[in-house]
Amino acid sequence: MNASTIVIVGAGQAGALAAAELRQQGYAGRVVLIGEETHAPYERPPLSKDMLLQPQTARCAIHGEGYYAEQNVELKLGVAATALDTQARIVTLASGESIAFDELLLATGARVRRLPMLDALGENVHTLRTLQDAQRLIPVLQTGKRVLLVGAGVIGLELASSAIDLGAEVTVIEQAPRAMARCAPPLLTEPLCDVHRARGVTLHLGSPLASAMREANEIVLTLENGTRITGDAVIYGIGVEPETTLARAAGLHVNNGIVIDAQCRTSHPHIYAAGDAASQWDAASGRHQRRETWENANRQAQTAARAMLGLASEGLEADWFWTDQCGLNIQFAGDMAAPEWLARGTLAAPPCVLFGLDGEGALVGAITVNQGRDMRSARALIGKRARIAREMLADPAQNLRNLAREFA
Repeated sequence: MNASTIVIVGAGQAGALAAAELRQQGYAGRVVLIGEETHAPYERPPLSKDMLLQPQTARCAIHGEGYYAEQNVELKLGVAATALDTQARIVTLASGESIAFDELLLATGARVRRLPMLDALGENVHTLRTLQDAQRLIPVLQTGKRVLLVGAGVIGLELASSAIDLGAEVTVIEQAPRAMARCAPPLLTEPLCDVHRARGVTLHLGSPLASAMREANEIVLTLENGTRITGDAVIYGIGVEPETTLARAAGLHVNNGIVIDAQCRTSHPHIYAAGDAASQWDAASGRHQRRETWENANRQAQTAARAMLGLASEGLEADWFWTDQCGLNIQFAGDMAAPEWLARGTLAAPPCVLFGLDGEGALVGAITVNQGRDMRSARALIGKRARIAREMLADPAQNLRNLAREFA
């Protein structure tokens, strides 16, 4: 396969890591990495934090300058892939160029879910998905500015934390009854919201928007309960939608993402998908799922690259992601919908660890707060579905690493 061509559409986390994995595994053929943005591949987690707090020194590039040339990876940036001929195995770019491929990876990512009510306001309404979005927010998050954040997911709360650090006045509006409801249990989110409040954030939970308008130079948001909130700018984040336009038009199987198997192969034997755009079978839940995390993009990219080369993928660990806000590093692993949670320590005085148990008492989830050194052991125990006495899990004197060794 060394004389073949592998094309990667999407120059984000998954695309860049897949190109690197191909070279690391000894692939000597042509690698073409196509990206719609003009920036070289970069990581998204810093966009809501370092890129706002210290824009002059923050770095989010996935690889250093010169890496792609050194690895003989052809970067085609600032150009979109507009058509995919699956039978002829040709991808066409907006520039008119057509590239024949032997294997193709779709790492097309996701796009912001739009909120027309806010978009209609025009100026001073923002979302955060790209490096350019982050750069636009720098002059918005300033001392004394009244910032209205719509959406209290991970990105919304990270933005709230950064905005407070920068001296802005922050109000967060969330239609769900609690923050981060899709990805964390109340045992974490309720005290975390208290931390935000103590830092000056005003939170309106369980408060859907009723209307949005401009009055003079102010933005006025009215909630369904009649509360009126005024501000200088709005940033909203209500989730993302997988970018499947190219895949759908090419006739690939799409169902809330580009459907892939365990090897990240799509419904076409020579086309793969990875990252936020991909929907992969999850045995635990019994359905296809998309995972919008940094680690999942890396893992699927490596799996797809190896599969293209006829190599087996590495073993899987429990799902993992993290957030940094209010001076807290919070890491998550496994099932955040576990029916039972217990705590080792308290969020009011971190470090602490939360453990999620299933109906049979097996460990299926864990959250560390300023205790990242325990995460590897927690993931290992989750992978074993370890059954550990609740009093041992809750006891700070019990070394999690030693417990993990017992189940190795």
